[in-house]
Amino acid sequence: MERLLKNGLGWRIGWNPSASEFKGLVGTDDWAIELTEPELNDFCRLLAQLADTMKQLADELMDEEKIACEAESDLLWMEVEGYPHAYCLRLILKTRRCVEGKWESPAVQALQQAAGMLRVF
Repeated sequence: MERLLKNGLGWRIGWNPSASEFKGLVGTDDWAIELTEPELNDFCRLLAQLADTMKQLADELMDEEKIACEAESDLLWMEVEGYPHAYCLRLILKTRRCVEGKWESPAVQALQQAAGMLRVF
């Protein structure tokens, strides 16, 4: 399997199966953090879970109503905030590296689609 890096306006995600410890990468145009395989697996899984939750809540909210949802694992905490069709994403890595990152609303849907195509979780 080869190294893979996907990116777009305001997001990037990568997978390098031959790396010794940090096989994953997530970030924006301005920052990036390398992740271990379990961290990247949790990132992809929780991002998909949050996107599904926002989809399910769409019918229950008024058009102008914003919402925040969070999900976490032992390795990271994530939150989406905004409207069901447009929301930002926050990440806090709960490991010894203690990293925090954020993606703006226009980038999140494309990041979520790319994360779903990495097929590492």
